[in-house]
Order: sequence, then C-alpha cells, then structure tokens
Amino acid sequence: MALPPGTLPEIEPVSRESTAAVIARQLRDAIMTGALPPGTQLGETELASRFQVSRGPLREAMQHLVSEGLLRSERHRGLFVIDLEPGDVYDIYAARSAIERAAMLRALRSGDRDRIADLLERTVAEMATAASEDDPNALSTADLKFHEALINASGSKRLVRMARTLLIETRMCLTALQSTYQRVEERVEEHTKLIQALRDGDEETALALLEAHMEDAVQRLAPGTSLRGGHAPPVPGNA
Repeated sequence: MALPPGTLPEIEPVSRESTAAVIARQLRDAIMTGALPPGTQLGETELASRFQVSRGPLREAMQHLVSEGLLRSERHRGLFVIDLEPGDVYDIYAARSAIERAAMLRALRSGDRDRIADLLERTVAEMATAASEDDPNALSTADLKFHEALINASGSKRLVRMARTLLIETRMCLTALQSTYQRVEERVEEHTKLIQALRDGDEETALALLEAHMEDAVQRLAPGTSLRGGHAPPVPGNA
C-alpha cells in the first residue's frame, strides 16, 4: 500500500553513508579484530581527534554500538568495549547453533547443495591460504566468512538478521580462539568435513559436525562449559 502524498514531508533521499555510520563501522571492525580489546575505555576527546569529527556523530556512532551490545555504558565512567565472560561465550554459541542448524537444514534441502558447497569451499581456500602464511587475523576473517556464507545461503532474511550481531561477537571470540589450536590446519579440516557432508546431502553427519564444531569452540574458550550437557555459566547481569 502506497503512502498518501505528503505523509512524510521531512524525509529526503539518502545519498551516502552518514558520518556516524562510517565511525560505527570502523569502531565495529576494530572491536571485531581485537584492535580495540575487551575492556578498552573509549574516550570521546581522543576519538573525536582521531576521526577528525565533532562529538555529535561520534556519540551517535557509539550509542549505536551500545544498542548492538558491543559497548557497555558505566555510569560516571563512560563507554567500554564489552568483555566476553564464559556465560557470554556459551550464550553466543548456543544461539549460533540454533541459527546455523536451521541454515544448514535449508541448504541441505534446497536442491542447490553443490552451488552452496562451492561457495563455502572458496572461503575454506582463503582459510588454507591464511594458515599457510601464518596469518591468524586473515584465518579468523575467512572462518567468519564461511559461517556468514552458510547463513546467507539459507535464503532466510530473518536468520541473516538474527546472526548479524552474533557474528560480530563471534569474531571477537575467534581472536581468542586462534591461540588454542596446536595446528591451525584443524580449523580448515573441520570446515572441509562440513562441506563434504553438505555436498553428500548427509543431513545426520552435517548436523553432528556442526554441533561438534560449536561444542569444541565453547570448550576451548570456556573450559568446563558444554552446549551438550547444558553446563552454562551465568551471563553477567542475568545471574
């Protein structure tokens, strides 16, 4: 149904990304990659100088990241990059498991398995290259692209939307996770097996591998925690 003429007289066409959106994107990337580590306090004066902007768009950008859950506000102290406690890690991977299980099922039943598998193989090739070049940052970026590609391939706008912030938090986890592997090739192998199960249309194996992949990450990042056993530490603020 079309809006009646004159209903939204103040709205003008958006021609380019706003300054606040550009700042939010750059801060988000810095949080994801660990350039702004967990617990870092963000000072308005320093950031405004670094970005060469006024405090207005900077505050707008930071409030957007607060709403995304990537920054936390402490009364009388300011804004800080969130710390991912064991309860947060459990919560992130439990939510991802539900979303990616649904995405995998849709991919398996789509009749388009080979195309999706080919797409995922390209991200695994990037992982392999990063591993051979001993580039942990590129490896984690390619790892995240694999899971993002799987969710996008589901064709579900809602799964994609639900996964958006989870994948940003996952990138923070991957920065910590990369130090727990004795052989970086393990990460490549895990994803390769998932692709083969998808290509074969082996639903039971694909879902079991995906569950094991999530469980392994949780146990590496939060020892003593298990998605399978329901051993979930409390999430700060919800205890």
